[in-house]
Amino acid sequence: MAGKDIIMATQEELKRLHVVQKVLEGSLKQIEAAEILWLSGRQVSRIVSRIVKRVKREGDRGIIHRSRGKPSNRRLPDETKEMVIGFYRQKYKDFGPTLFSEKLLELDGLKISDETLRNWLIEDGAWVKGRKNRIHRQWRERKGHFGEMLQMDGSHHDWLEGRGPKIVLMGCIDDATSNIFGRFYEYEGTIPAMDSFKGYTGLYGIPSSIYIDRHTTYKSNARPTIEDDLNGRCPLSQFERAMKELGARVIHALSPQAKGRIERLFKTLQDRLVKEMRLKGINTMDEANRFLKGYIKRHNKRFSIEAAEKEDLHRPLPKDFDLDGVLCVKTKRALRNDFTVAHDRKLYQVTHPVNTKDVVVQERPDGRMLITHNGRALGFKEIQTKPQKEKPLKPFKIKKKYIPPKNHPWRKCPVLQKQDISTLAKTGHF
Repeated sequence: MAGKDIIMATQEELKRLHVVQKVLEGSLKQIEAAEILWLSGRQVSRIVSRIVKRVKREGDRGIIHRSRGKPSNRRLPDETKEMVIGFYRQKYKDFGPTLFSEKLLELDGLKISDETLRNWLIEDGAWVKGRKNRIHRQWRERKGHFGEMLQMDGSHHDWLEGRGPKIVLMGCIDDATSNIFGRFYEYEGTIPAMDSFKGYTGLYGIPSSIYIDRHTTYKSNARPTIEDDLNGRCPLSQFERAMKELGARVIHALSPQAKGRIERLFKTLQDRLVKEMRLKGINTMDEANRFLKGYIKRHNKRFSIEAAEKEDLHRPLPKDFDLDGVLCVKTKRALRNDFTVAHDRKLYQVTHPVNTKDVVVQERPDGRMLITHNGRALGFKEIQTKPQKEKPLKPFKIKKKYIPPKNHPWRKCPVLQKQDISTLAKTGHF
């Protein structure tokens, strides 16, 4: 146990004590002491003189602050602390102190700092302060312009925490400003990726480049054909083909850490967004998308930053540009002689005559299907039942009467008489 003569002081207070002792010894002036202690000229007579007098009167203990060991005058009542801890256990369990502080102010009208909440939760044992082991990686500087590079990916997570179906968040974040956009879908695929990108371009325009991973949605794994080898081309996925038509450069990341900004965004949303939707009682994908629309606005207002350069590199869409005709799955199909097209195990009858052997089938994000030729939509209808082929009738043949030859065994049979054989032949038994 520490004795009464032991003085517990901080390093800053020990430094101050050392300087004050020099002043008392006369080897240091008060104005010089003020400079060493980083005090302004106006603070010299008020602070240094007061500390010197206190040390003269009380000894070394005079250097310790008077509030040491005493409760703060701004300390919140214990009743408030107990109430807040009760809220946390009932309503905000597993919330971090920062998000807990925001929700207390927004939903319960209690303004308490996140540091105060963190200390309360640690004392109560409801929160454990962890230390993150970070792996050193080479830091990449942000792009300078808004719209210069867009990071895009899909996040598979239990967003509804078992209250509804499994859904995937297709999200994107601008590299220069951390401005985000996203929507929930049933799966991660070409159509969801195109629909999400369409929503982004409707708000901001077409970015200069897109940074994505090597998922089969974004990068084709098909082997080059002979025609590709002759023309020096690589097979493109439907998403790559669409970005090429829009003039957006596609960059494929070699590892998740390379596109760390979108990965950190998903980690944040998996913590904060999931809990926000839990408080709202969201159970379906449609409800989640409606909530996400407002959540993204609040998120961008709080977390986005200004780009280093003022110029926006997003390209606006032309007025009459058919974006749906680009952001769709295009498949080349043969047009048969009877003007029918087979696609996805279905048969379609083209009603507009066209002089071509091939057409393009478009599957658009809104669920529509088009059959086009040279960019022009062709009329068609689905053939519900295939025509049955009638079997040709066999020609009727008259059977000839069979007359046994003269050397037939029956003719040599002694039991049968000549008259009996002629009778059997007439009746057709031979």
